[in-house]
Amino acid sequence: MFKKGTKLYSILTSTCPKCHEESMFKNKNPYILSEALSMHEHCSNCKTKYKIEPSFFYGSMYVSYPVGIAFATAAFVISFFVFNASIHIIFISIITTLIVCMPIILRLSRNIWINFFMHYDKSFAKK
Repeated sequence: MFKKGTKLYSILTSTCPKCHEESMFKNKNPYILSEALSMHEHCSNCKTKYKIEPSFFYGSMYVSYPVGIAFATAAFVISFFVFNASIHIIFISIITTLIVCMPIILRLSRNIWINFFMHYDKSFAKK
């Protein structure tokens, strides 16, 4: 399920969707906010260009909404069912989760968006 060659592998590891060898982002740490969305122009292994067209990643905004909803739902479930928190604490936990996880949500949505349009090709993978 998480092996090379699957979309899930590319999405969760932020690797090139074509060869699954190189990280798409210049800095692997999403919490360095000045470089959170800084990407390489293309893959050094297979030469795949990440920005297919100008403003390509604007579409990832549509993906970030359901990803954010998933994070908010997880925060709700944990605070309500595990900690039996009040409605005010649940609200604060959801907002805190969304703020703290914002760089991860942004990167995940970009990874999901580019994987809609590119597919793994094992001929590009390193031997």
